[in-house]
Amino acid sequence: MDALTGLPNRRALQSSVGEGGRERALLLLDLDRFRAVNDALGHRVGDRLLVEVGRRLSDVVPAHDLVVRLGGDEFAVLANRVDGAPEARRIAYHLAEALNRPFALDGLPIDVTASIGIALQNAPDDDCATLLREAEVAMYDAKQRGDQVAVYGPDAAHHSPDRLALLADLRRALREDSPDDGIMIFYQPQIAIATGEVVGVEALLRWHHPERGLVGPEELIRVAEPTPVMRLLTGRVLQNVVAQLATWREAGTPLRAAVNVSARDLHAGGIADRVDELLNKYDVPADLLQLEITESALMADPHRVLNTITRLDRMGIAISLDDFGTGYSSLQHLRRLPLAEVKIDRSFVLGMATDRGDAAIVRSVIDLAEALGLRAVAEGVEDERTWRLLAAAGCHAAQGWFHARPMPPADLANWLARYRPIRPGPPPLALPSPTP
Repeated sequence: MDALTGLPNRRALQSSVGEGGRERALLLLDLDRFRAVNDALGHRVGDRLLVEVGRRLSDVVPAHDLVVRLGGDEFAVLANRVDGAPEARRIAYHLAEALNRPFALDGLPIDVTASIGIALQNAPDDDCATLLREAEVAMYDAKQRGDQVAVYGPDAAHHSPDRLALLADLRRALREDSPDDGIMIFYQPQIAIATGEVVGVEALLRWHHPERGLVGPEELIRVAEPTPVMRLLTGRVLQNVVAQLATWREAGTPLRAAVNVSARDLHAGGIADRVDELLNKYDVPADLLQLEITESALMADPHRVLNTITRLDRMGIAISLDDFGTGYSSLQHLRRLPLAEVKIDRSFVLGMATDRGDAAIVRSVIDLAEALGLRAVAEGVEDERTWRLLAAAGCHAAQGWFHARPMPPADLANWLARYRPIRPGPPPLALPSPTP
């Protein structure tokens, strides 16, 4: 039994799923914004709310079904006698409606909503771990789309058995945290265009899977971001990067490192606490760490994200808006957010030497950044002509294979020892310009 709510626990759920049965569904409920209740009213009230949520779920769930508390603010209902996804959805909305009535605690009405993910037991031998994993993926799909209920569908690409197996392997590697788990951080130099000096590096994630070989960052993020594994992954990256910053600083060669953070990291709100803890632990100045966010991260919950990055900015952490120009509300974000730089998306930079439209977009972004007092950093600089065009346009920094590929720390140290700053020459005779 769960000690707080008196409900059956995860072990009871595992036992019930193990009994077999085909016409069943597992509904995973995650309370929305429960952290805000704890922060505003204290953990004692938060615990009482969890007890009341458990009671209300038990009141509306039939006796032949099972209500369990998995831990934290997660509950699950194992519904028997379910004839397909439509009926499972009806049950989910019934549970959501029951929770939508305010909870009265100490005379204070507290509104609660839940995101619900549904996994259908398609075969008698489906185990509990598989159903929970599928329901968890569906629940985070619901959160991402702003829906209250989502059903796991194996036809979706990120629901494929291959992706789920990769996610399980990644979760295991992160939790075991062994030296040979294959998770690595590579670093790509960022160069000041006017002087050729190295002004920092971007930390880029790599994972050498024991069977699949090297898994790139795009695949890792696609697999991890819809799930709580993303927080574990970001935590590992931050830990490694801040420790590396301390090593460089102690060696007398301090470097600034930029780390990408996801929408899930920003929405959780705890990332500022984690960053502060790591900087204090390793005695690293805040100005040596920079966080990169994307416009998609801002769009999902702008108010909560703004609160998080404002706190980070006050700590001295520079914030960079990554992939600039690919979102839908860039100017609004540039005006409202405490940003230090914008990174021009590589899709424009790669084509600026040959495409007049791309060149015009890059120049416009650089001019806008200059007007707002922000640094402009170009990604995807792969040839000298592009580098010189960026210099002529007044871009502040460049990153790409023209200077260096991403590399592990030891290789970076060797590269820095050999590197000699080179200033860009005169601009090309003919600069691309937009068609009249």
